[in-house]
Amino acid sequence: MHDLLPEDMHLWHRFEQTIRDVFSAYGFNEIRVPVVEKTELFARAIGDATDVVEKEMYSFVDRNGDSLSLRPEGTAGVVRAVLQNGLLYGAPLRLWYMGPMFRRERPQKGRTRQFHQVGAEVFGAVGPDAEAELLAMAQRVWRRLGLDELRLEINSLGSAEERAAFRTDLHAFLSGRKNELDEDSRRRLDRNPMRILDSKNPKMQALLGEAPLLHDFLGAESLAHFDEFRRLLERLGVAYVVNPRLVRGLDYYCHSVFEWVTDALGAQGTVCAGGRYDGLVEIQGGKAWPGVGFAMGQERLVELMRMQVAAEAEAPHVYLVMAGQGTVEDGLAIAERLREDVPGLRIQSNLGGGSFKAQFKRADRSGASLAVVLGEDEIRQGQATVKPLRSQEAQQQIPLDRLADWLKDWFKQAGPGMAGSC
Repeated sequence: MHDLLPEDMHLWHRFEQTIRDVFSAYGFNEIRVPVVEKTELFARAIGDATDVVEKEMYSFVDRNGDSLSLRPEGTAGVVRAVLQNGLLYGAPLRLWYMGPMFRRERPQKGRTRQFHQVGAEVFGAVGPDAEAELLAMAQRVWRRLGLDELRLEINSLGSAEERAAFRTDLHAFLSGRKNELDEDSRRRLDRNPMRILDSKNPKMQALLGEAPLLHDFLGAESLAHFDEFRRLLERLGVAYVVNPRLVRGLDYYCHSVFEWVTDALGAQGTVCAGGRYDGLVEIQGGKAWPGVGFAMGQERLVELMRMQVAAEAEAPHVYLVMAGQGTVEDGLAIAERLREDVPGLRIQSNLGGGSFKAQFKRADRSGASLAVVLGEDEIRQGQATVKPLRSQEAQQQIPLDRLADWLKDWFKQAGPGMAGSC
């Protein structure tokens, strides 16, 4: 579990604001659910035979003897919340969430034991139009963030009955090759053979090349759903690749499943994944109700932003230098007025005193574009010295009663994010 350091927060803020803007444009409303839920919620929804429930959840027994778990994913808690609060039924419900999740996995690049997800869920929409619009929304997020090398892979898991028939044939095939299975696959064979399709072992992938395909077990209704899903993606300009081996690691999925992947992060290449889960609401105690959604891995996407986007740190625009008798009291008051009069302007005041030379060193390290200097002479003359820190332009003396207007004009020209410009 890792700290998020100040040097990265501008990327996190940009990502989160993009999510809010884009999701709002599609009519989604935010929901916040607890970090801790009853263990049975996840065991019932995700499936007892999944790695998440078997090996990865952080669970404990509280003083009342209840088994509780830190949430390993978001969808189950959202379903519980909408059922418990009577939000589910009626017109299609569009919700999104953001926050930390917890799984006891082997830490590696892009995968930590506390990680952050953004998820979007649609309840009450039967057709593939819901899947298609969700993926168009995700693609709009990538475009806003400048992430243009993501690949969308899709597949259909069909109905529960179709998956059961496929599972029987897959189990028979794998049982006949049991001696060739690795330890993890042998453990999964009887409990959940479809999870073997997720194996990252190259030998297992080579073996699976001869295994039956789920697509061959799909009936007319499932095939029609998948064909319409593909047509809608093409109409919306969302490029995709059909991956017939794609399954999801949670048991509640059916019909359309999908993953956005990248080759830039090594083994942890999935940055957004989801699909349709029409049986989950019923599993959680509601009546049968369609649902579809996805979750994005925020750490992985922020890492891509760091690699692909030339984003400046959120440095102050202005560093306020104050040296001399009475300058701190006046300077801090002036800084407060400037923050009020120039919305969006980031002003970092020098704290803790220091000579002009020491303060200018701090100003330079801050990344600010301008130093606004208030010495005893400036205060006495009712003006400030404005010194560019990132260019060779000459410094200027600006009357204090005109300083806000001068900074407004400069800020408008430089732009809110151009802390390195003047």
